[in-house]
Amino acid sequence: MKNLIIPKGYASELNIIQTQKAIKEIKDFFETNLANELNLTRVSAPLFVKKNTGINDNLNGVETPVSFKLNESEGLEELEIVHSLAKWKRIALKKYNIPVGEGIYADMNAIRPCETLDNIHSIYVDQWDFERVIEKKDRNEEFLKNIVNKIFNVFKRTDEFLSRRFLGYKKILPEKIFFITTDELLEMYPNDDAKTRENKIAKEKRAVFIMKIGGILKNGKKHDGRSPDYDDWQLNGDIIFYNPVLDSALELSSMGIRVDKQSLLKQLSLSNNEDRKELLYHKMLLNDELPLTIGGGIGQSRICMFFLQKAHIGEVQSSFWPLEMVKVCKENKINLL
Repeated sequence: MKNLIIPKGYASELNIIQTQKAIKEIKDFFETNLANELNLTRVSAPLFVKKNTGINDNLNGVETPVSFKLNESEGLEELEIVHSLAKWKRIALKKYNIPVGEGIYADMNAIRPCETLDNIHSIYVDQWDFERVIEKKDRNEEFLKNIVNKIFNVFKRTDEFLSRRFLGYKKILPEKIFFITTDELLEMYPNDDAKTRENKIAKEKRAVFIMKIGGILKNGKKHDGRSPDYDDWQLNGDIIFYNPVLDSALELSSMGIRVDKQSLLKQLSLSNNEDRKELLYHKMLLNDELPLTIGGGIGQSRICMFFLQKAHIGEVQSSFWPLEMVKVCKENKINLL
């Protein structure tokens, strides 16, 4: 299959039941440590939100969310399955009156039917969505890097935990995470496309935070798409690790300091989305009704895939896969759940 990578000689060290048990241990350990490291409280979160409010995540602006209508007794209200909780969390922080330096996180389950299915992409998305209240003085690169280092510490502790928990497990993360901007990455590899640049820097550094995603680079192109109304494109980034099983970069988190009024207006203008200023969420932000925050999502299945060194995300989550992909995986000892 075109989108499927079959690692030569691949065989998972864990069977399906052992894998299921390991998934539980990894998720429990990581979640507890993430909450403690970032001072977060777990909250219940929605699976769906009202359409045309601006609360749903627009991702790259082209993906269509799954939607449905309620029955007549409820006024035919139209709802959308969330793409992520990027904007909902900011409203929740206001509603729950969370103070500066504290935040919330939630188990986010989403359906993204526009995904191209391959080793690391599924139409089912499960992640920890987190959001923390900050002050105006915190809206800078130094603060962003500090939070990224805290999250990386959680990854490092998980790596250490697994080395004690499972016989034969070898730690796979470097001591530190490497920081680089998208323009700096372009200067390093000027003749490569964005994904190739990511693969090269990930293989060299093993853990990297690529900053400033969403804007136009010096070559006139974008490194990657970002919705203009949650991350500040100058203060965001992706946590990416090198995945030796697939010999490629693996994005574990997309995160950043969120837009304030000024950066929202600028990015809506740059992306020709100024009509969004009339939506509920955007009006709240422009009227200074929402707190300043930093937040993002951390992929649960991808974390398990990385630490358990699986070749396919379907080995750590139950989802839908084309029949041909299921067949090829089975023939190559890739045990989809």
